[in-house]
Amino acid sequence: MTPPLTQIFLSAVSGTLVGCSLGLIGGGGSVLGVPLMVYLVRVPDAHVAIGTSALGVAVNAALSLAEHARARTVKWRCGAMYAAAGVIGAWLGSSFGKIVDGQRLLFLFALVMIVIGLVMLRGRRNPGEPGVECHAERAPKVLGYGLVTGGFSGFFGIGGGFAIVPGLLRSTGMPMLNAVGTSLVAVTAFGLTTALNYASSSLIDWGLAAAFIGGGVLGSALGARAARRLANETGRLAILFAIIVFGVALYMLARTASA
Repeated sequence: MTPPLTQIFLSAVSGTLVGCSLGLIGGGGSVLGVPLMVYLVRVPDAHVAIGTSALGVAVNAALSLAEHARARTVKWRCGAMYAAAGVIGAWLGSSFGKIVDGQRLLFLFALVMIVIGLVMLRGRRNPGEPGVECHAERAPKVLGYGLVTGGFSGFFGIGGGFAIVPGLLRSTGMPMLNAVGTSLVAVTAFGLTTALNYASSSLIDWGLAAAFIGGGVLGSALGARAARRLANETGRLAILFAIIVFGVALYMLARTASA
């Protein structure tokens, strides 16, 4: 059934906001996408909202990745290693997430977001190593972080950028701007894995997903350009990341607690 025009428009607006967030901080895709689908677009089923936003986030992340690739802020080897391990975790996590009550899933999601925001604030003054590369000696740590954050990504039905960026910073020591660009490799892979799993259970609204992706085209370009402007201002991206995460988490906690 085709969704109402109002829902299509609101889904496109949501996609623009999500695309901008992905391009700017490499995360916030489903941190914003899931609550926007539930509370703004008014998708009644939380699992459909999660599946639809997972697909939209994956495609929007690919658009933002292209913008960062043109600016040469992507560490491709690190991203590929992280994504390869994370896809396994994402499939297992999403399989488990589908059987958990939707409102409980959103509540747990908000709690995890607060923890991640605190982690980002703690490391905001670390400039990172611009020349870092992911060779064999870094592989176990990068693969381990990828597997764990992939599991979170799949369980909560998210692209996972809000966990991938800190994971890349911790496992490689790269600068924040490189972590933002590189994270989009894994966000794309995790989101597609989760979306395919939800699609297999008919938990995606394809009309809303198309509108979401369309709105993300503009947002991705704007966000990536803004990230490059903030690249030399130590800690600003991390602080902005944490503010977005805390704000949405508190709103979701209030809504799910009352439900």
